[in-house]
Amino acid sequence: MTGKLRLGVNIDHVATVRNARGSVWPDPLRAGLLAEAAGADGITAHLREDRRHIRDADIAALKAGLSVPLNFECAATEEMQRIVLETRPHAVCLVPEKREERTTEGGLDVAGDEARLVAYIAPLRDAGCRVSMFIGHDARQIEASARIGAAVVELHTGLYSELLADGHEDQAQLELAALQKGAALAASLGLEVHAGHGLTYENVGPIAAIPQVMELNIGHFLIGEAIYLGLGPAIEEMRRRMDLARS
Repeated sequence: MTGKLRLGVNIDHVATVRNARGSVWPDPLRAGLLAEAAGADGITAHLREDRRHIRDADIAALKAGLSVPLNFECAATEEMQRIVLETRPHAVCLVPEKREERTTEGGLDVAGDEARLVAYIAPLRDAGCRVSMFIGHDARQIEASARIGAAVVELHTGLYSELLADGHEDQAQLELAALQKGAALAASLGLEVHAGHGLTYENVGPIAAIPQVMELNIGHFLIGEAIYLGLGPAIEEMRRRMDLARS
């Protein structure tokens, strides 16, 4: 499977900066529009149960104001299902969520919650949302995602990123091989494959080069680089590196 590799820009941490001062600035929608102008193919926002960054009003503003698709990340709770059905974003990515974690630490256990998730995603699919499961590369989770009717799996690249950052090159290569194998399995089952978490200029190339991966979702690093470069140039450089790896 080949094709243009899409870039989804996660703007959660624009809201983190805003909330640190309890103000209305910086505005996540403005960041989304700047990302769109810089070549982002979509905008991702995670509405956490504790509203630590993105808030309900941000989701409504993003849905109304963006021209590119909105990828709504959330936990598989009744509250979030209601908000999704009210908002009707282009895509919904279900993620595991723990109140005490700093960021999403692992993949969703689809295989262990299969019956509930089948029922949970049915109205989301009926509403026209593309449903994605944020999972690890384990074959059980990929196969369960296909069985429940998900359209997409997003493979968690956090461990790969951490291993490289810590200098564990050999282990990182093993993790990369597992991600490659998982992507191939998912595509063979008819799932669209996305990937994300912890990706930077330095480590994005090998993930972007996986032929079955159709979209990368990158946030924290790009918002950090925007402090130095500006959001547009930071995204343009990531786009350049993704395209180079793909070619």
